[in-house]
Amino acid sequence: MRGARPERALDAVVRDALRLDRGVRMLVACSGGPDSIALASLIDRLARERDDCELVLAHVNHGVRASSDQDECVVLSAGARLGRRVAIARPKLARDDEAALREARYAALAELARREGASAVATAHTAEDQTETVLLALFRGTGLAGLAGMPARRALCEGVDLVRPVLHVTHAELATELRRSGLPYAVDPTNAELRYRRNALRPPLDALRAEFPHLDRAVARCAQIVRGELEGRARGTEP
Repeated sequence: MRGARPERALDAVVRDALRLDRGVRMLVACSGGPDSIALASLIDRLARERDDCELVLAHVNHGVRASSDQDECVVLSAGARLGRRVAIARPKLARDDEAALREARYAALAELARREGASAVATAHTAEDQTETVLLALFRGTGLAGLAGMPARRALCEGVDLVRPVLHVTHAELATELRRSGLPYAVDPTNAELRYRRNALRPPLDALRAEFPHLDRAVARCAQIVRGELEGRARGTEP
């Protein structure tokens, strides 16, 4: 975010994406990683602008690595520092591949949202995450739907929206909020495991970003254009 006060621009982006109404109850999916902790801090500050907005941190502990309980403790510590409750789910997994973990995580978040009476769950997917999603879809031979990437908002389950308020924001921009918050965070050691396809993409993408510093913004913009085209077509076919 450019300008003398980039945090104000970031606040405006997230405020617009969340559409915080009075009396709303929202979950922030919080893994304990830097992006999710930064988002929790940011939404906490925005929620305090509306006295009757309730925010709960939602942590899904998959238990697939030795540091899983440490991550949970980090989220509990961040919740205590913010004065927010933390809701925890520990789903049982049949396997630990990317697809199974993602499916279990969203199912757990949906269940936590229903249990907490929340109308939305916010996740900290960033512009870099969108780049990875679009490229992985492209490598699978996707059509336009895959090139549209992750939507900024979709239904998670009945009565609950999944919101990605920082989908056009970079890790570096979120890092500014993280430093400002002073909150603890954890680093996921599995981010270095190349058996996960997203991780395998990151070294070549980092090399490309050195030559194309606006790569992630460009991909995010392209995905947004494609999604807009698809949504326009869908509306045009309605009676």
